[in-house]
Amino acid sequence: MVYAKEEDAKVLLEQYHIPYEELKHHAITSVRDTDIVLPGQQVKNLFLKNKKGKHYYLIILLDEKMADINRIAEQIGEKRLSFASSERLEEVLKVPAGTVTPFALLYDQDLKVSLILDKDIDQNVTLGFHPFINTKTWMISFKDFDKLMKSLNHPITFLDC
Repeated sequence: MVYAKEEDAKVLLEQYHIPYEELKHHAITSVRDTDIVLPGQQVKNLFLKNKKGKHYYLIILLDEKMADINRIAEQIGEKRLSFASSERLEEVLKVPAGTVTPFALLYDQDLKVSLILDKDIDQNVTLGFHPFINTKTWMISFKDFDKLMKSLNHPITFLDC
C-alpha cells in the first residue's frame, strides 16, 4: 500500500493558497492517548461506513465529545453505521489507522466519502489536522478549511453528533 505523504498535504494547501501554522509533537494516534494542548479547537476524526460498506463518512467532532453513531445514522438516512476497517481506510483515504485526516479526501476521487462536522465546532476558531504524519498538526482557519473541502468536492454537512 502506498500511503499519502506530508508533501501531498503541503502541495494541496499551496495549490489553494491556504496558510497554516505547523506544530510539532510526539506521535498522536488517538486524542485519548495524549495530554498535548494545541491552539484552536481540539478535534478528532472518525472514519465510518454504512451497513453495506459502499459509502463512507468522515466525522469530525470536538475531542471531548463521544459520537452518537446511531443518531448520526438516523440523521443521514442510514440504517446503521460502524467503524471502517483499517484496510478500507487505507484503500479509500491512503492513510493507516491513527492518522485519519480530512486532507486525505484528496484521494477520494470516486466521492465515496461524505464529510460531517459536529454542529458544536466553532467556525470562528482554527482547526488542526495531521498532514499525513501524526507527529505534526497544521492549524488552519475554518474559512480556509471549508474552502478546501469544497474545492475537493466534499462540502461540509453539519449534524448533531
